[in-house]
This record gives sequence, structure tokens and C-alpha cells, in this order.
Amino acid sequence: MLRKIFVTNALPYANGDIHLGHLVGYIQADIWVRFQRMRGNTVHYVCADDTHGTPVMLRAEKEGLTPEALIARVHGEHLRDFTGFGIAFDHYYTTHSEETRRYAEDIYAKLRAKGLIEERAIEQFYDPAKEMFLPDRFIKGECPKCGAADQYGDNCESCGAAYAPTELKNPRSAISGAIPVPRESEHYFFRLSDKRAAAFLREWTGGEARPGVRRLPPEAANKMREWLGEEGENKLSDWDISRDAPYFGFEIPGAPGKYFYVWLDAPVGYLASFRHLADTRGNIQVEDYIDAGKAAAAGTEMLHFIGKDILYFHALFWPAMLEFAGYRTPSQLCVNGFLTVNGMKMSKSRGTFITARSWLDQKLDPETLRYYFAGKSNGSMEDVDLNLDDLIARVNADLVGKFVNIASRCAGFIGKRFDGRLGEIDPAATEAFTAAWAADEIAAAFEAREYSRALREIMRLADLANQYINDHKPWELARQPGKDAELLRVCSTALTLFRDLARYLKPVLPALAAQVEAFLAIAPLDWHGPWQALPAGHRIEPYRHLAARIERAQIDALLEANRGSLAPASAAAPATADIADDAATAAAAAAPTISIDDFAKVDLRVARIVEARHVEGAGKLLRLLLDIGEEKPRQVFAGIKSAYNPETLAGRLTVMVANLAPRKMKFGLSEGMVLAASDPDGKNGGIHLLSPDSGAMPGMKIK
Repeated sequence: MLRKIFVTNALPYANGDIHLGHLVGYIQADIWVRFQRMRGNTVHYVCADDTHGTPVMLRAEKEGLTPEALIARVHGEHLRDFTGFGIAFDHYYTTHSEETRRYAEDIYAKLRAKGLIEERAIEQFYDPAKEMFLPDRFIKGECPKCGAADQYGDNCESCGAAYAPTELKNPRSAISGAIPVPRESEHYFFRLSDKRAAAFLREWTGGEARPGVRRLPPEAANKMREWLGEEGENKLSDWDISRDAPYFGFEIPGAPGKYFYVWLDAPVGYLASFRHLADTRGNIQVEDYIDAGKAAAAGTEMLHFIGKDILYFHALFWPAMLEFAGYRTPSQLCVNGFLTVNGMKMSKSRGTFITARSWLDQKLDPETLRYYFAGKSNGSMEDVDLNLDDLIARVNADLVGKFVNIASRCAGFIGKRFDGRLGEIDPAATEAFTAAWAADEIAAAFEAREYSRALREIMRLADLANQYINDHKPWELARQPGKDAELLRVCSTALTLFRDLARYLKPVLPALAAQVEAFLAIAPLDWHGPWQALPAGHRIEPYRHLAARIERAQIDALLEANRGSLAPASAAAPATADIADDAATAAAAAAPTISIDDFAKVDLRVARIVEARHVEGAGKLLRLLLDIGEEKPRQVFAGIKSAYNPETLAGRLTVMVANLAPRKMKFGLSEGMVLAASDPDGKNGGIHLLSPDSGAMPGMKIK
């Protein structure tokens, strides 16, 4: 049965450039949408700029523009960059629209009618230098939960906790640098502490999108349980949904000088963009996708592709808003991790910020980045690392050396010797391809967003196709009298296999697939119907170059083009530095030196994780049983719960400090410590367990 799906991407904020870190989630979504359409499913794919809030207001003021003029300019820049990377939205809109206002006001009125909106006076930080109340994101300080430095006033990027800005330790204004002072103001709250909200969210976050497919990734569902608390309790605080003037946004009905907080109307932009698309086209029944009752009857789906940094809002606030306002809730949240570049998170201050525009301006093929990101995407919330040397090697080996190489080795013979007309194929050579088609192995990987698995299987088939060519050597057949029939069969078979590979790669490489369709003179490739060979007598077009190798000089030029933003904020990077050098230098300078004797005192051992479990009542800890070659495993409590699902850790090798004095904790005795990496403040890079190379055995000493 064909599916009807409404797909959205997280809304980029209208206050900056699109960079490569943004593109991870958009490319993952676009691949999935293209695959679904190739399967014959109906998909409506929309997005919009997130335009409201103080940052836009302040930037417009700085540039001497109205906020409306600024967001109009940025909208064009964002859409230009997305289009350049093949992100094919059906509609790209703005949250500063009448549709957004109407939906936001409707949701607010229905929540109020349900008794879920409460007005009360609060103490709020006020910037005495700027003479304005400070939005959460313009207050920085230390997280009140974990102590991480340089955190925003609404939630911690290190531990994921949400809190009020007044709970921050050592707060400061991010606008003026002044120490903010508390002042009282009337605000409006969405009562997430209500037992109805807790009961709904507990069920929703643990539910299924459809049989066998969870609504949230396992890591996200675990995080939701941590935020909600145990069965019968509700750890959520009420959510402040109002902001004081001056503020660029929509005024709350009946509350002069009070505005909807941007995080209330931003996700409403999904519905608004869809509504505007439907009104423009006139043939889409929006209510079948967004009305709770009608969506259930119509069997439609609503999927959001988001980054893990905005999981809290999309998995708690947004579904609760929709549920109690009578709208359908998301079928599924598809959550991607951050982008790291050579192991470092995309960040101006850390020297790893590369804009999407610079990639295009350097004439680098955008589809090479689509292919690389797909090859690093496994359907989970894991971060994607862009290793620039690996990018060069993988693209050159796979796309040029394996895929395009098939056509370049065979197409010329068809054009020169057989007037561009194909012959009969070798059925035995297509067996592996038809088996994969029948089994839908690649399709299953695309459906699960396990693009890395799909590409591995596709490249395995490309190897088989190249092996077929190597075995039959068409270049030698062309020199032998009486071998024309065999030459035609070999080349026709190879081009049929090339056609099949292009079909499988089309969701990832749509522009290259379109070139293949034109070269082979075939209809647009889809992903349904019986397998058929290219027919004998079919005439192809003359072969033209389809893909070029990436040269290191091109990547060097890209880095040079971004040199201004690649330099850390405190100092310019040396002209010849690699983008990882500054972080390494900073890390080396951060700790005093020790002697070799000091180091020798630490007994580091290879450990196999025998078992990993949640620790009841512990917000950050997992209980690990570690095998280091002793008679029985050791018990260690590790603060890695925010980064790892325990089910994924069993059997993994890691590194343990084996001679650390045992520590008595309220959960039990911790008999060592596992080693993990993070950035200096533990905030932006996440937590990464250290793992020894393959072949290491439990108990081996690290020295």
C-alpha cells in the first residue's frame, strides 16, 4: 500500500549562513524523500526560515535594516544554498507569515481553553546597559545542573537539562556583557507540569510510528525517560512561552506588549509552510495530514528531520502543544548528530566552520558531499565526521573508480562499433543485481536511513560489475576478428548493470543520475516494477564525461576561502595550519607536563564491556561490567548516559584505569574508570569512549 507522507526539516534561523553542519540533516532528509518518491509514495516536503526573536531584531538594527528586509534577504540566500546541494523542497517559506500567526493563535487559544496556559509574575533578567529584558539565548553562564561553562539561558548543550535563565550561575548579558539584574514581569506558561501532559508524553515518546518502527531513536527515547522521570512522576517544568517587548514576533492575543516565544511559533512554521503550499497548488488536503481525527482516518504520516540539539523542543513541547490543541502529533522524529570536521565540531571558535556557499563557489561538486555524508549516516544520532582526506579518497575510489568507470570503459565501443545500439545481455552476469532488487536489501537500508549500509551494498555490486568487465576484457575483444557479437554482449551487459547502479544511487546523487538517464536515453529511474534489462536495439547517446576526481588542491582552496572564519575567535590561524592544529595546540597547552614515572603509575588496560545498564535514580550514570582478563568482571559507574544507549555497548572494547582506588557510591562500588574524550568544557563535542584497535584483547596493558 502506497504511503502519504508530510516531511519537514528543522527550520534554519534567519541570522546566519548555511554551513556544512546544517547540511547533514537536510541531505539525510532529501535522500529519504527522493527514495520514497521513487517507490511511488506521495511525499510533501517543506521547510521555512525561522525568523522571529531578538537575534534577528538586533542584527537588523546593526545593519540598518528592518527585520522584514533582513529576513527576506537571508531567505533568498538560504534557498539558494539548499538548492545548490540538491535539497529539493516542495516549498520553502518563512515563519513571519499570516499562516504561522493563525496556527499559533489557534493552538494557544485551545491550550488556554484546556486550562494549560497560566499567567504569573516572574523575575526575569534585565540588561541595564541595553535597557531590555534578555531572551534566554542572550544570557550565558554556568549550567545549574552540571556546571558546564558558557551555557545559554534555556538549556544546557552539555547535559541537555532545561531550566530558567535565573537559575544560571554567574550570568552575564551576551549583548552588552553587563551583569543582568532581576526584574519582575508578567509571563504566560504552558503547563507541562500538568499530569495530563506527563501521561501523554510518557506514552508518546515510547510509542511506535508504525509496526516495528519506533517514534524516536533509542538514544532519544532514553533521554526522554530521563527528562520525564520514573513512572508516576513528572520532572518537567512549566514552559515560558512569552517574551517582553521589544521583540520581533507575533503579539499574544489579549496581552499587549507580550509576544510568543520563538520556540512556540517556530515549529508551527511546518504547518504554515504546508498550508501555503496547499493553497498555492490547490490539490492538497492539509487537514488529512495535520488534523488528529482526519489524519488517523487518512492513514497519513508526519516526519520531522531534526538535529539532536533541538530534540528537547521537538520531543516534549511540540507534541504536547499539538496533542492538546487537537492537531496530529508527529509520526516519527528522525534525529541526526552534529557534524565534526577532522574530529572537531563545526564551530567558528574552534576553527571548523565551512559555509555551504564556499563549497559551491570553489566549484566542488555538491553531490560528492551528499555521497560522503550518506556514507557516514547510519540512521542513529551519532555525529558525522567529515575527514577531508577520506572524502577525497572515497569519492575518487567509489564514484569515479568504481561507478563511472563502468560506463567509460564500455560506452565508446557501443558508439563507435555498433552505431550506439545495444545488444542482448548476459543473464548470468545480472543475477546478483536482480537478486538484490527482488530482496529489496538496499531499499530496506534507505527506508531505515541507514545510508552507509545501502552504499556498501551498492559498491559491492559495482565491484561485481567491474569484475565482469575485467574478466571479459572488451578492449581485447575489440582487437580480435569475429568477436563483435561477444563485445556487444559484454558492453550491453555492463551498461545495464550501470543503469541499475544509477537507480540505486539516485536518491543520493540525483544530478548524476539525471546525466545517466540522458546518456542512456531512458525514462527517469524509479524503484518499483519488475527488473528489466536495457532492450536489444535500444540506442544510447554519445558518452560524455560524468564525474571528475577531487584533487587535494581544491580542498586546500576551500579551506583558504574560509580562512577568516576558520581562525579561532581569539587569534588568527597560521596561513599554513591544518584546521585541526589550533585545537591540538590548545589542548597541549591546557595541562602541565608530567614525568614518565608519573605516567607509569597509571595502569591502563584494554577492557571488554560485558554488560551495560541504566542506574535507577542516576541521571548521568551507566553501570558497566568490564572484563580486563581477571577472574570476574569489574563494576564501574560511568557518566556517559547522555551519549550512549547501553544496549549498544555490550561487547565493545574500551580503555580502563585499572589501578584507580575503588570508590564507594550510593549505587554500589565503582572499581575503576573508563576513558572518554570530549572538548575542554565537555559541551560541544559530546562524549566519546576510547576504543583500542581491532586485535587488542581484554587485559592488555596500554603503555
